[in-house]
Amino acid sequence: MKNLTKNLLVLSLVFCVSFVSAQDLTKLKKDIKSIKNNIEYNGHTYDVMIKKIDDLLWFERVGDIAHVDKLYIYGPPNANVDNPTGMGVYNPVKFWTYVFIPKDIDVSKKYPLMVLPHGGVHSNFGTYYTHIVRELVSQGYIVVAAEYRGSTGYGKGMYEKIDYGGLEVEDVNASRNYMIENYEFVDKNRVGIMGWSHGGLITLMNIFDYPENYKVAFAGVPVSDLIARMGYHTKSYLDLYSADYHIGKTVNQDVEEYKRRSPAWQAHKLQNTPLLIHTNTIDDDVNVLEVEHLIKSLKAENKKFEYEIYQAVPGGHSFDRMDTKIAKEIRVKIYKFMAQQLNPPKPINTVRKLHKAAYKY
Repeated sequence: MKNLTKNLLVLSLVFCVSFVSAQDLTKLKKDIKSIKNNIEYNGHTYDVMIKKIDDLLWFERVGDIAHVDKLYIYGPPNANVDNPTGMGVYNPVKFWTYVFIPKDIDVSKKYPLMVLPHGGVHSNFGTYYTHIVRELVSQGYIVVAAEYRGSTGYGKGMYEKIDYGGLEVEDVNASRNYMIENYEFVDKNRVGIMGWSHGGLITLMNIFDYPENYKVAFAGVPVSDLIARMGYHTKSYLDLYSADYHIGKTVNQDVEEYKRRSPAWQAHKLQNTPLLIHTNTIDDDVNVLEVEHLIKSLKAENKKFEYEIYQAVPGGHSFDRMDTKIAKEIRVKIYKFMAQQLNPPKPINTVRKLHKAAYKY
């Protein structure tokens, strides 16, 4: 009898809890969704704040040698439109782009332009690139760096406009066109493009799609094969690509779409643009196998290009962007390659010149 009473009590409690849970389930789901939205909103707000602080640092770090500006321009309309009848859905996408102009230029002359796309699935052009910008400006390059769709620091709306390996390529090319159209001292016949990681992918895709627009290109540790990449990165990384506002499918669901966005699968498009590719065997982000696939694909298509596979250089993914001696030596090689086609007024051809340009002494 005692056990029967106990069992009935337990069953009564379970019934009560189940009844209350069912009654409050809808409200609980709404509360959870609200909390998640608030966390996401606060994350974007934080990114906006950090971006504004970093923008101020640009003036402090390169303002002594460059006129620094941030311009509001536009690229093509979004590819994915949720509401085709919505007002303005087919309007061009507006975005910001950085411009660095050497202070000592003679505006009656023509100067080479360097297009510098940043890396990252969702990232932005920050003062991480300070020394590289100083090195370029000191050589007499005008530099443009687009905050293409999907960049962080501009709110959720811009974040979710991402089109990895797609229209972001068009945004970067639009920044190139803007400079030529608006600055008479930019030489349209001396435009180079250089980028690392995802910026390397954008570099490659630009010279594939717009070979007439770029005189020379450098792709450092470039993301090259998204199919291979999906095989060795974490699930959270893969989820970035299959999000509804992104590609929207996994690589298994649409292999061809991932090929379309991968330079290694588009190597046949390379024409006559001089190209230099660098990679590192201990890259912990873009595995060397991706870049090796790109190199093999270019060779299979009988394309003319230069490359170097660095063997276990300290720094991994950032090996030639760091402040180490070997990184500076490698950047001198890169600048020499670019200068052959762009002929900057004050080329950097020694580590000593590079060090003085980037570090002021």
